[in-house]
Amino acid sequence: MALIPVDPAELAAVVTTLEMTGRPRPRPLPASRLRLQRWERPAPDRYRALFRRVGAPWLWFSRLAMPDAALTAIVHDPAVAVHAVLDPREIEVGLLELDRRDAGACVLSYLALVPELTGQGHGRWLMGHALALAWSGDTARVRVHTCTLDHPSALGFYRASGFTPVARTVETFADPRALGLLPADAAPQVPYLASRR
Repeated sequence: MALIPVDPAELAAVVTTLEMTGRPRPRPLPASRLRLQRWERPAPDRYRALFRRVGAPWLWFSRLAMPDAALTAIVHDPAVAVHAVLDPREIEVGLLELDRRDAGACVLSYLALVPELTGQGHGRWLMGHALALAWSGDTARVRVHTCTLDHPSALGFYRASGFTPVARTVETFADPRALGLLPADAAPQVPYLASRR
């Protein structure tokens, strides 16, 4: 067993890929005061604002680093469905993105709520909607990816929702805080080492 050094300006994460190859049995949706709203062709700035709101605590940055044209090509693709989760005041507090660009498959690209909603059953509500949407049409497989930078309960939540782990990979990338994509105090649970240089 060897420890592999990671540059202080980079992060490393273990990514687990999970999949579901059969439509789950229908279950009643948990009660929630939230609602899902489809975003048709979202503007890059609006999309990134919500992405940052739900993803900064977990150092999500990929969509923040993309040029507008690359992001627009994804979120405006007819095979990609972007949904915002709205609270009763119509404030965007969550994100659901489904990617069907691979025929017969659906990837839950992003499924998240703001941290303040954790532990209140809203995640199960959102997953119920996600699975209903993902399994519509000719879907034969639904996939989701999580990593060691995500919420500590994410992997267990996906497994409890019916997903089975099928692969594990290691990913290294520039720390988005070092790149200025997220503030230095984002995700305090992940030490920011680049500031020590």
